[in-house]
Parts: sequence; C-alpha cells; structure tokens
Amino acid sequence: MQLYCVNNNKLLIQLADIEHQRWADWQKYLHSKCIKNKDGSLTIPAGYVKNLERLIQTPYSKLTDNEKESDIEQVMRYWKYLG
Repeated sequence: MQLYCVNNNKLLIQLADIEHQRWADWQKYLHSKCIKNKDGSLTIPAGYVKNLERLIQTPYSKLTDNEKESDIEQVMRYWKYLG
C-alpha cells in the first residue's frame, strides 16, 4: 500500500480519519437495516435495496429536502478544512 506524499500530510491524515469515521457510521447504519443470518452474513431487505438503488440513480438536485440535509451533514464533517 502506498501512502501518498502531499504538501499537507497533516490535512491528508485528518481527512482520512473523517472518511474512516464516515464509512464506519455508514456501515453501522447499513448493518442496522439488515437481517443477520445464523452464519454471520447479512441480508439487506428488498425494500431497503430498492430505496438505495433509487438514491444511487437520483442526482442531488432531485433528492428530497431530508435526503439533501443528510448529504450536507456529511459534508459538514469536512467543511472546516475547506478554504
């Protein structure tokens, strides 16, 4: 694995930390929506998959206000580092 050489290594590490936490939060949420099988695997309910597929295909401008707010909440994790 290559660690990237950038002008601001501290910023890179801070953003990577935020990204990992964002990913971990997403996994916790996704797992909470799933059915845990006896073998430890997870099954995503069909209704939830349908909603995820709808979100994947929907441009930000077409999302509901609540869906947009959710994306804005994620961006706020990074906001102080921009600019």
